[in-house]
Amino acid sequence: MTQDELKKAVGWSALKYVKPDSLVGVGTGSTATHFIDALATIKGQIKGTVSSSDASTQKLKSYGIPVLDCNEVDSLDVYVDGADEINHHMQMIKGGGAALTREKIVSALAKQFICIVDESKVVDVLGKFPLPIEVIPMARSYVARELFKLGGKPIYRQGVVTDNGNVILDVHDLIIAKPIELENRINNIPGVVTVGLFANKGADIALIGTSIGVKEMK
Repeated sequence: MTQDELKKAVGWSALKYVKPDSLVGVGTGSTATHFIDALATIKGQIKGTVSSSDASTQKLKSYGIPVLDCNEVDSLDVYVDGADEINHHMQMIKGGGAALTREKIVSALAKQFICIVDESKVVDVLGKFPLPIEVIPMARSYVARELFKLGGKPIYRQGVVTDNGNVILDVHDLIIAKPIELENRINNIPGVVTVGLFANKGADIALIGTSIGVKEMK
């Protein structure tokens, strides 16, 4: 199976976690796009969705799926999204698509987080994928210097502006042995909006696309 076929398999597999009359959080990226395709087949059975990016919102609306603002809901029944890396403790690196802040907000609202990935994203130690950090533009150089002190190599993602009007620093060469500690430390740097470490609140279930089918990890 191709990587896209694996992504499609997990995207459609996530549909079984969407119950009738539920509010559904929808993530961002190529794997989440397959989930949106699947969600469209039961759009009449759900109350609505909350989206983590403008791109996902547009796709949901193109299918006629209701999209609500975060401020209109108290909680979500389930949130389905991909990851750039996930370890066996269900901690993740997210933000390759620059939607990490909104993804973290939607995740915080959800009673259950279903992570959908192909098997190439499962790792023992996080950090091979550069760690994205959303930063207020005026603080970019200061934050980069602070990240360098932590042992990483921050690189400004040229030409990218987030849906929130901020910039992204991708931190290379980090071996993330203590994800919760690093998440807290980076989030405390002035100018950081959020870091793409989902460690304090990781996934509840991971659906992993493999050549022999979709595996479930809890």
